[in-house]
Amino acid sequence: MSVLLMLCVPLLALATPGRGTRRWEPCTDLRPLDILAEALPPNGAAGGIRVTQANGVRGLQLSAAAPHAMSFPASRIFFQCDLFPEEFSIVITLKVPNLPPKKNEYLFTVVTEESDGLLLGLRYSPTRLHFLFLSQDAAGAWQTRVTFRSPALMDNQWHTLVLAVSEGSFSLTADCGVPADIMADVPFPATLSVRGARFFIGSRKRTKGLFTGLVRQLVLLPGSDATARLCPCRSPELAVLSIPPVLQGPLGKPEDNEVLKYPYETDLKVTLGSRPPCTKMEDAQFWFDASRKGLFLCVGSQWVSVLAAKEKLDYVEEHQSLFTDSETLGIEVFAIPEAGLFVAAANRKATSAIYKWTDGKFASYQNIPTHQAQSWRHFTIGKKVFLAVANFEPNEKGQEFSVIYKWSQRKLRFTPYQRVPTHSARDWEAFEMAGEHFLAVANHREGDNHNIDSVIYKWNPRTRLFEANQTIATSGAYDWEFFTVGPYSFLAVANAFNGTSTKVHSHLYVWLLGSFQLFQAFLTFGAADWEVFHIGERVFLAVANSHSYDVEMEARNDSYVINSVIYELNVTAQTFVRFQEITTCSALDWEFFSVGEDYFLVVANSFDGNTFLVNSIIYRWQGYEGFVAVHSLPTFGCRDWETFRTAAGSYLVYSSAKEPRSRVLKLRTG
Repeated sequence: MSVLLMLCVPLLALATPGRGTRRWEPCTDLRPLDILAEALPPNGAAGGIRVTQANGVRGLQLSAAAPHAMSFPASRIFFQCDLFPEEFSIVITLKVPNLPPKKNEYLFTVVTEESDGLLLGLRYSPTRLHFLFLSQDAAGAWQTRVTFRSPALMDNQWHTLVLAVSEGSFSLTADCGVPADIMADVPFPATLSVRGARFFIGSRKRTKGLFTGLVRQLVLLPGSDATARLCPCRSPELAVLSIPPVLQGPLGKPEDNEVLKYPYETDLKVTLGSRPPCTKMEDAQFWFDASRKGLFLCVGSQWVSVLAAKEKLDYVEEHQSLFTDSETLGIEVFAIPEAGLFVAAANRKATSAIYKWTDGKFASYQNIPTHQAQSWRHFTIGKKVFLAVANFEPNEKGQEFSVIYKWSQRKLRFTPYQRVPTHSARDWEAFEMAGEHFLAVANHREGDNHNIDSVIYKWNPRTRLFEANQTIATSGAYDWEFFTVGPYSFLAVANAFNGTSTKVHSHLYVWLLGSFQLFQAFLTFGAADWEVFHIGERVFLAVANSHSYDVEMEARNDSYVINSVIYELNVTAQTFVRFQEITTCSALDWEFFSVGEDYFLVVANSFDGNTFLVNSIIYRWQGYEGFVAVHSLPTFGCRDWETFRTAAGSYLVYSSAKEPRSRVLKLRTG
């Protein structure tokens, strides 16, 4: 866009000789003009205007009873003259509702006071975005409309649009994406007078066509394209040029006995179904669990209890026997927004299965071909939902790879997305650091060689694929565990076997200078799992030791009955120190969960040296005493534990590596 500005032609000064005419001046300041802030009542009156929080972000909502509430005279910003600039951009951040077909709503208009004539405006429909302006020549005046295909606004998310106008060129950019350009036959007028006109936000001075969504930003930038000021941006859907003070900062409380200038609302989710997601988009939202009569606040990525009846774990009962195609080596419970709650079973034979929570139980939903699958990992990148399987054996052609699947919104199924070369893969770990997404695979062995590299892959937004980013030497790697402590990111690997002994060091890595570097080594015995958890400000790391074996020592039956260890972070020493040892029977997994104000660990005991029919144990946090056994659960070849919650309560589910049946257990509370 050129830097030409529409300048006003002032009247010639009636001056004494020697005094010239005044210089031409722009009709407005050349800075961003916050239309939204201008329209807000200066005295704090809130009639017809409501501050509402959605997806963790504030916006203004208008009342149909007061369509004039958000308006002001054009002369307030056009103080030098009465001509609208010939070149300009309009920046608007909004969250729009779903509209029925053929319905239109106005985002803003400039209307003449006397005749109610529309000088210019912006309105949208389910499929179109229209920029309207008054054109005039010797033959008369008529309304011109420049139409853009609607940039998928009705997805219940925030979006930032930039409309840039320069002579006959009209450009629309949504969320810093690729601009849509239109060369119109009728250019924007060079002399559009706004004398006696008024700006209206979200309406055309009447109730019909009133904007029913939320608006957060509306800025007029005379003389230039605002896109260069906004993009690139870390959060393009919320790119900021200027927003009113009332929409900035955290939600406040009235000081002393004053009344809030604007009434505030937040999104309150009331559900009888599964727990809604808690991501950065839901941050600061409330959720009311009607069945538990509890109020929760989304903080970070967790629902934090604000008001809830205290729960105590009384006992555990079997809720469902989930029959599977074969023995199940790993399970993954996850939720997909608007689709439901699922569990993916990693089956030993050629087909693994996904089950959906239906009418209070898991029902078969989708079968996926796998090759002795060991585990599944669910993760998201933006709105994309993925599920990665770790395949232990090669396929029929001898090719060895694991597969990443992507959820299809059209098919409501997972479809293959990317094949990744792996070597007897045991586990995937997905994590995010500084807005970048990673996947770490635990390669167990290549042929008979257990001392091989495991690989960390990084998501490439340009190719939309995971690409190898770093290799780490491992010994019979079984599991990865990612966690953060303050600003530091850690990745722990469970090394199970070096080819001669299960007595090997497992390692903890810290992210420094663009890669993971060794932070601490732990002596482990056939380590099969790491579990990190927090209790208050304390950080713990538990390892599941499965087997004490050395080729130079004769195997003993009691080599499977060994201690697993819980470590605690010593912040002063900057290291994890041994906190508690718990005797386990070939432990393969730890799972941490909470019920009310109590914290628990359940261990997957799989084999005691004689039988796979051994009890897995639930331990309760007892403070100074550490974790104390409180429940003994009969399990058969237990391999993996997962916990989940629905409106009906809390559940545990475990997989069996020795029978084609997993079990769902319900936690009875009082």
